[in-house]
Amino acid sequence: MVMNELDTREWLLTNGLGSFASGTVCDARTRTYHGWLVAAIDPPRQRTLLFSHLEASLEVGGLIFALGTNFWTSDKVDPQGYRLLREFSVDPAPTWVWGLGEQWELHRQIVMPYGFEQEGLAPGGTLPNQPVHRVLVQYRYVGSQLAVLRLRPIMGDRVFHHHQQESPTLSFSQLVGSNQVFLQALQAGKTGTPWELSWSHGHYQPEETWYWNYYYPEEASRGLDYLEDLFSPGYLTVSLQPGETVTLEARVGLPASSPHALSATAVEEAIQAEQQRLDRDFLHLPAVDRHRTTWELLLRASDRFIVYQSAQKSPTIIAGYHWFSDRTRETLLCLPGFALTTKRFLLARRMLDRLGRSACQGLIPNRLPDSRGDAVYRNLDCALWWIEMLGLYLQASQDWEFLVDQYEVVKQIYKAFTAGTLHNIRVDASDGLITWDDAKTPLTWMDTLVAGEAVTPRHGKPVEVNALWYSALCWSSQWATLLAERPDGENTDRLLNLARRYEQQAEQVKGSLQKFWHSQHNYLYDRIEPDDRLDGTIRPNAVLALSLHHTAFTVEQSRQILYTARDRLLTPYGLRSLDPAAPDYAGICSGTPRQRDRAYHQGTVWSWLLGPYIHAWSRFCPGDPLPLDLQPFLTHFREQGCFNAIAEIFDGDAPHTPRGAIASAVPIAELLRHWKELEWEE
Repeated sequence: MVMNELDTREWLLTNGLGSFASGTVCDARTRTYHGWLVAAIDPPRQRTLLFSHLEASLEVGGLIFALGTNFWTSDKVDPQGYRLLREFSVDPAPTWVWGLGEQWELHRQIVMPYGFEQEGLAPGGTLPNQPVHRVLVQYRYVGSQLAVLRLRPIMGDRVFHHHQQESPTLSFSQLVGSNQVFLQALQAGKTGTPWELSWSHGHYQPEETWYWNYYYPEEASRGLDYLEDLFSPGYLTVSLQPGETVTLEARVGLPASSPHALSATAVEEAIQAEQQRLDRDFLHLPAVDRHRTTWELLLRASDRFIVYQSAQKSPTIIAGYHWFSDRTRETLLCLPGFALTTKRFLLARRMLDRLGRSACQGLIPNRLPDSRGDAVYRNLDCALWWIEMLGLYLQASQDWEFLVDQYEVVKQIYKAFTAGTLHNIRVDASDGLITWDDAKTPLTWMDTLVAGEAVTPRHGKPVEVNALWYSALCWSSQWATLLAERPDGENTDRLLNLARRYEQQAEQVKGSLQKFWHSQHNYLYDRIEPDDRLDGTIRPNAVLALSLHHTAFTVEQSRQILYTARDRLLTPYGLRSLDPAAPDYAGICSGTPRQRDRAYHQGTVWSWLLGPYIHAWSRFCPGDPLPLDLQPFLTHFREQGCFNAIAEIFDGDAPHTPRGAIASAVPIAELLRHWKELEWEE
């Protein structure tokens, strides 16, 4: 693309460990999270900004051209290198071209190699090697005379959520070697993360300086702190003949005993290695042509979110970039698209196994703990989503031995819900439905708290939770019957009795779910409150109830639900979280954290909900065309916001401005899962 403005669309690179590099087309940092090496020191967590960027200038024919772009306070942009920016492309790696007419061009590429240096993963998806966090940057000069490139590394050492400020207690040490400098922060007597900056050729001059008050407009618009001080240890001077390149690498870790030399082909080799890795991962899928089809771009995008934990050496899924870590509900929702559609069954098996082993009192934690933290069990649906995804995995893989391994977890969940568990979660004996009664403890996916109060109270009997409960009982009955029929099976009579009990309970729940039918709205009540009042608020949870493998509602009811959702909730980018006609509807999700939290589930569009709607529509309205033009959604994916990514949320009101995390995992997974149903042609 040809540049002619201050373009703040974003790009993102990841390394399979939780580390990332990210910035904008115009090369200015607009967020706290922008930087060229944000390293997950304890993969995939403890993400730390180390290497922000390089401030670059090019001297040609006695004239010096500043190529950087920075925001400062008072709406100041300096320097304004974006005015010299001629082209930007994201494939096969983020590439910028600065130039002045026919006189000269400077090309820059940034690559973040995969975090494991030896090829692929060991059998079983375990780590073959110690993780490596690094980023490669290459400049190539095109012109007719000698040029001098000056590069000043800008750095920090901070938690990626927070800002760095100059302080008498903060300093940086540097050890200069041959074509390399080793850097480490020292703050209040504690050493920071050591890392190395190396280069293929050039002369490095130590010259320590601070740059004060970098301004991050995206954070200012979100009501957050927006000023930061960053440090520079010195600068690199490189003489470039026409056609010559210089390559730099930033790498986390202590100095190596035998330092490696950077070659002119290092970036190209890294690009090729990444493509070969992706080809291996997706080799078994239908071939695509040499152009980047949307299907292939979705596959590549999905790989950004699949990361490996260093402590347990097991895969997990980052819920979204920049700020989310791995979260259980999102991991489970991603499995059909990321692992089942793509036939990466071992990936799904390992994730389901680890989550199942984390179950306690019938619940699965909101996120799996790291070595320093305790598990938090503040949900009532993750265990039910686990059963749903276990069923889809078994159906796709026919891995019945895994069912034998996991069936005790299934029984544990059932017993906990029927006997009662944490947060007073229990089955109401009168109707078989799941309930809880603590108004101040939100336990569904609509879980925002403001000042200790639930913004979207859903205590009682939420509709999608009880739809999940019905599906779980159906799965459990099928599995007990199947295990009883195994030739090597034991306790056949006990298993058949369990199957009958599950089936009878499922029938009770199926009948009780009819309490949710709202005949005036042709929709489902969102919940039954603890005092048995019916909440008629129109939310997308009814669509979730229709998207499960086992559903309790008639075809005609389901069609009416989908028609109502189409008219009230459906947008080109997902489903609104609340009907615009509701008095609490918030059409714009912006402002301070409190303002955004109040809008988060009160009308904001959630992009991942498009998948359940597509799935339910294909199931219950097979003869009708999908009432949605997907082109705006796919255009957003390819070239708006963040390239080859889908935003977490959008405003409920048109034009549906993207908000929240710039790259969300579940909508990518949902598009992969339902791609064939969409019958999309490029």
